[in-house]
Amino acid sequence: MAAHQHGHFLDDSQATEALGAALAACCPAGSSIHLFGDLGAGKSTLVRGFLHSLGHRGPVKSPTYTLVEGYELSGQRYFHFDLYRLGDPEELEYLGIRDYFDGQSICLLEWPQRGKGFLPTPSLVIELHYHSHGREAILRPGRPDAATILDCIDRHFSSR
Repeated sequence: MAAHQHGHFLDDSQATEALGAALAACCPAGSSIHLFGDLGAGKSTLVRGFLHSLGHRGPVKSPTYTLVEGYELSGQRYFHFDLYRLGDPEELEYLGIRDYFDGQSICLLEWPQRGKGFLPTPSLVIELHYHSHGREAILRPGRPDAATILDCIDRHFSSR
C-alpha cells in the first residue's frame, strides 16, 4: 500500500463507528472529509461514530433530503452533508456552501462527487468498499497537511 494511503478492515458497524471516533479525535477545526462508497457501504455509520464519540446522543441520519445537518458539540460546529440527491452542483451556491467551509467548522460530506467544482479541496478522502465479510476503509490525504491526521487516526484506531 502506498505511504500516502492508509487502509483499515472494518468487520462490522461497531468497527466503522470506532473509525469514525478515531477520525473525530484527530481532525482539527476547519477539516473537510469527503466520504465515498456505494449505498450501504457505511458512510453514515462512520459519521454516527464520529458524532457520538463527541457527545451527540440523538440519532444521526443521513440528510438525504435536506442535504445538510448541523451539530454543535462542545463549542465546535460540525456539518454532515449528503449530496446524493443533489440535481446540479450549482445548487450548492443557493445553499450558501461557502459559509460552511469557514476554516473553523468540520464538514463531513457523503457523495462529494455530486458537488464537484463547488467544494473546496478536502483535508481527507475516505473510500468505503465492500470486502468479503466486512468493509475496507481507504484513507488518503486531500491536502499535504493531512498526513499527521492519518497518523493520528492509525494510532487511535489500532488501540481500540
